[in-house]
Amino acid sequence: MNILIGDIGNTSTKLCLIEYKSFKIKKLIYFKSKKILSNIFLKKILKKMIKKHPIKRVALFSSVVPKYKYIIKNFLKKFYKIKLREIKENKINKVIKINIKNKKQVGSDRIANAVGVFKIYKSNCIVLDFGTATTFDVITKEGIYNGGIIAPGVSLSLNSLVKSADQIPVFSLKKPKKIVGKNTIEALRSGFFWGYTGLINNIISKIEKETSKKYKIIFTGGYADLFKTTIMRSFKIDKNITIKGIIEIFKKNQRYLIK
Repeated sequence: MNILIGDIGNTSTKLCLIEYKSFKIKKLIYFKSKKILSNIFLKKILKKMIKKHPIKRVALFSSVVPKYKYIIKNFLKKFYKIKLREIKENKINKVIKINIKNKKQVGSDRIANAVGVFKIYKSNCIVLDFGTATTFDVITKEGIYNGGIIAPGVSLSLNSLVKSADQIPVFSLKKPKKIVGKNTIEALRSGFFWGYTGLINNIISKIEKETSKKYKIIFTGGYADLFKTTIMRSFKIDKNITIKGIIEIFKKNQRYLIK
């Protein structure tokens, strides 16, 4: 028997098929979230995920896009009789303690990331997620989510600049060979790459200074590999930390979820 779990983001979505008893990942599919608007696409992708695999009639998702969540929720209910649950629902145990003023403001993906690093790494952690926004979340070894930082996402900033400035060409982001660019593309790459490198190093340093603690650094998201040679602190890349967090939340709530 298997379980369907997922992470719906502004830019990309992950669907994952988990083996129920072992909680091992059997299938993992990434796609652009806007494709959720296509009924034909959902039929194709979910048929590929679920076909010939016996599945529990409950799915657990994190979602920061209510519109997309409701579309998938209704689709799963109509075609597969699967009830979609969201990790921020009141009766679902979040596994960690959320130590911020307004808990409703914490995105589901950030909760899942925090749970994932807490359960896997068992230490004080900063999880840096390169998503639509670039987020830094602080989790203690005792399992307390202490808040974080939200900065503009790399792709969002890049696309915004290209759309807003007539003379800025479309370009791919990669590490430049030299800091001073000799043409527009080189200058743009240098500005984005070294700008975000400075942002990452500076924010990590300030978090550690303010809290008087050292942290294990975990990178996830699309640009996690890009900065691996320029970050001053050692870190680990874990592209599936959000999914791992959702799995842990399912484990903790399985008696409630599967009735």
